[in-house]
Amino acid sequence: MKKILIIGGSRGIGHAILLQQLEDHFVYNISRSSPEVFHPNLVHFPLDVMNDTLPDIQSIDALIYCPGSINLKPISALSTDDFRRDFEINVIGAVRVIQHYLPVLKKGENPSIVLFSSVAAKLGMPFHASIAAAKSAVEGLVKSLGAELAPVIRVNAIAPTITETSLSASILRNDRMKENMTERHPLKNYLKPREVAQMANFLISIESASMSGQVFQMDYGLVSFKL
Repeated sequence: MKKILIIGGSRGIGHAILLQQLEDHFVYNISRSSPEVFHPNLVHFPLDVMNDTLPDIQSIDALIYCPGSINLKPISALSTDDFRRDFEINVIGAVRVIQHYLPVLKKGENPSIVLFSSVAAKLGMPFHASIAAAKSAVEGLVKSLGAELAPVIRVNAIAPTITETSLSASILRNDRMKENMTERHPLKNYLKPREVAQMANFLISIESASMSGQVFQMDYGLVSFKL
C-alpha cells in the first residue's frame, strides 16, 4: 500500500485523485477545507500550505500538488499582485511542500512528484498572461528537479486543458458555453476530473518508471492540432 500526499484534495482534480487512490493506498490530504469523504485510509490536515506549519509525516511514496488558479484578465487589468498571487499558488506553494517533504520522499518506494501545468504554457491565449507565466515556471521546475533528483525521485507534470471543476465554473456556466468549448477542441470534448486523476495515477505508478522531467498534455488536441 503506497502512502500518497495530496495537496488540494478537497475539490476539483485533487478530489478526483484522492477518491481514486483511497481504495488501494493510504492518503494524506492537505487543504484548507475538508474533503467530502470519510475513509479509514484518509488523514486530512486542515491548513494553508502557503502560511501554516506543514505537518510531519513519517513515510511518503508520492507527492501530488494540485492547487491552481484561473485568473483571466487583459494585461492592462492585471496588477503585479495578481501575478505574485498566481506565482505563489502555483510555484512557491509547490516548492515549499517539496522542500519540506523531500527527505521523507527520498526514502519512499519508487518515489515520485506530480505537479500541474496548463495548456496555457504552450498555447498563446489572450487574457492568460498571469497563469501562463506561473505555469511555465512550473514546467521549468519539473525539468530542473527531474534532473536534480534523478535517479531517486521522478518528477512529472500534467498540463490539462479546461477541466469541469468549480474553478472553471464561470467559463462553463451554461450549455452554450460548454458547447463552444467542446467545438474549440479538435477531439470535440474537454476534460473531466476523473480523466486527469487517471493520468496522475499512472505517473505515480511503477508503469511510468521510465518517465521523469516530462509534461504531459491532456488537451483533446487543442495544442497539437489545427483543423
